[in-house]
Amino acid sequence: MRGQAALSFVFLVGAVIVLIGTSLAFLAISFVNSSFGLQASQRALAVGTSGVHDALLQLVRNKDFSDTLGYAVPVGADTATVTVAQNVPAAGQATVVSRGAVSVFRRTLTVVVSIHPLTGQLKLLSWQRS
Repeated sequence: MRGQAALSFVFLVGAVIVLIGTSLAFLAISFVNSSFGLQASQRALAVGTSGVHDALLQLVRNKDFSDTLGYAVPVGADTATVTVAQNVPAAGQATVVSRGAVSVFRRTLTVVVSIHPLTGQLKLLSWQRS
């Protein structure tokens, strides 16, 4: 009888240890996944910002620059897809939309600038991210 009680106790302790180990493994995996997601999201934002900076550089070099189909800006192993629309939302303004992509994470930045018609000087009107 004493051996049966000891065996039952060993099984109970073993089950509790397995349950605790499984819970800790699940928590560790969840933490790693959420950390990767945050890191990838921040990288996607940085890639999108690089795309905006490239478009602004294009506009500084050529105030009439426009690309509504979108062009790719490689940033390391990642890519930003950038569109530039002239006279949107109003005449003398340009809207830049940059989509940064890292793995399955996407971040979009929308920037509106005013362009001086004679000098081509840019003035930032809005910078939104989503």
